[in-house]
Amino acid sequence: MFDDGEEDVMADVTTGNPVKDPDDWTTGDEPATGAQESYLHTLATEAGEQAPEGLTKAEASRKIDDLQERTGRGQ
Repeated sequence: MFDDGEEDVMADVTTGNPVKDPDDWTTGDEPATGAQESYLHTLATEAGEQAPEGLTKAEASRKIDDLQERTGRGQ
């Protein structure tokens, strides 16, 4: 990649949508959304573990990524 002064943003190859690192989200330290909490619960159940509570949006995103890999839903 070359330095053009623009922020580095990857594109999701399945949707073409930009993918930004959760550490760079301006709202990443806000509480996880209801949708994130619901999906985390579903994934955690499939993975045979307790759904984490009290996560920020960024933490929830990382946990979703982890659980998707472990359950095969991220493919």
